[in-house]
Amino acid sequence: MLAAIHATAGLLLALDGESAVSGNAGLAIISIVSMIFGYALLACLWHFVFSAKARRRRGEKDPPA
Repeated sequence: MLAAIHATAGLLLALDGESAVSGNAGLAIISIVSMIFGYALLACLWHFVFSAKARRRRGEKDPPA
């Protein structure tokens, strides 16, 4: 729940209210899509580079718990 509130607040701050004007609807769509793509890219990077399975594949030890 907190993550959803944080993401919504970040979205509103990033758009800064300028794209809420009817003439900039395309800008709002492009902004939202690019933010979602960026978060998805970071999640994939984290999963494929820093996950325990990726570490084992590279022959590295898992960090101590």
